[in-house]
Amino acid sequence: MLFAGETEFLKGVVAMGGLPPADRLEVCFAGRSNVGKSSLINALTGRKGLARASNTPGRTQEINFFTARDIYVVDLPGYGFANAPVAVVAKWQALLKQYLSGRPTLRRVFVLIDARHGAKTVDEEIMTLLDRSAVTFQAVLTKTDKVKASALEDALSKTRAALARHPAAYPEMILTSSEKGEGIDTLRAVIASI
Repeated sequence: MLFAGETEFLKGVVAMGGLPPADRLEVCFAGRSNVGKSSLINALTGRKGLARASNTPGRTQEINFFTARDIYVVDLPGYGFANAPVAVVAKWQALLKQYLSGRPTLRRVFVLIDARHGAKTVDEEIMTLLDRSAVTFQAVLTKTDKVKASALEDALSKTRAALARHPAAYPEMILTSSEKGEGIDTLRAVIASI
């Protein structure tokens, strides 16, 4: 079982030269600021404080690497709105793009989308970057416990329509709630199958 052992924080990277060696498969989590990346990684690994979650958008400003057995689990800085100076945002957006387009061991990107909103333009920009980089990605809807069934259906159809425009996208979406634990076992199984 992939996440049965210890998952450890390895390092935070602020420049491409700081990346750990590409000596194992990697999966990474990308999403808008405050979409719930850190909370999802904590739920996935069963370790509450592993990835630092914050209510302040833009708190993760580096690429954080975690080791889970023989893979890297990677937490990317949020894209879109962030409570940081424009120059800082630009710098980490550039790092994000370099990482996504240049990491040979990256097997899948999980693009996290808030179930309360569905895919937004900024999500589609990342999807387009992943298409161009030929990196397969899969949409993970977060915070499904925070939305009524009818609104969830709207978010799902909006997201399905967005995914249909991107050749690198897996058609299946994973619906999750870090708070309630919904979809976490499914996500673990998908990662283990990679």
